[in-house]
Amino acid sequence: MARLQLEDLQLARGGQTVLEHLDGRFMDGAITALIGANGAGKSTLIQAMMGMLRPVAGKVHCEVPKERRAWLPQQLALDLTFPMSVEELIMTGSWPSHGAFTGYCAAHYRRGREIMARLGISHLAHRPLGELSGGQRQRALLGRTLMQEAELLLLDEPFANVDVETVDVLMNVLREMADNGATLIVVLHDMEQLSRLADDVLILSGGHGRWASPESLLERYAGQPPKAPRLPLTFPDTFHAGTA
Repeated sequence: MARLQLEDLQLARGGQTVLEHLDGRFMDGAITALIGANGAGKSTLIQAMMGMLRPVAGKVHCEVPKERRAWLPQQLALDLTFPMSVEELIMTGSWPSHGAFTGYCAAHYRRGREIMARLGISHLAHRPLGELSGGQRQRALLGRTLMQEAELLLLDEPFANVDVETVDVLMNVLREMADNGATLIVVLHDMEQLSRLADDVLILSGGHGRWASPESLLERYAGQPPKAPRLPLTFPDTFHAGTA
């Protein structure tokens, strides 16, 4: 099944077309890597899929309820001066379905504790966000989406500026979410991370998008030096257009 599909989608910013004729479907229970150069339209597409940007033409078909859609932005978007603890951040994940002013019950707190234990941050429950390392903040942000019980999760460079241990923890949790039926779309720039995580790849370039399998991408660039893991930002000749 695919509860998220793009149909001849055209998106614009400031009157300028960013993406056009974009088609495809994101399968339930799969992780799609979204790649492309800066300015290729990755953030624009994410906002359209989240219902935050209206298409110029075409459609985004999303059957996932809004309260089950989550977006984990880059850490730079997080206000570290706001007085909030790790536990408080994670608990806000219940707001879309439970409400922001209703208060939490024992079941909410119990689930929050389970999520923090799962992410290895129980000891940070009462630590202010501004005192966390990059990896700790990213675990807390993902904890909020787990609290939300997200069925559609979009992540913008979730592994940037985090430690190796956190990368492993996040990848395991994301794979588990996909195995349980969630649809995940992850902005990536690292070949090794793509090889470990992605089931499919959507590449944006020149205002268009094309689909590729991780295998075709890895095979084409297998000869690159191991110290140059950044993903290619142009289309290999073997890429196929159309839906995944």
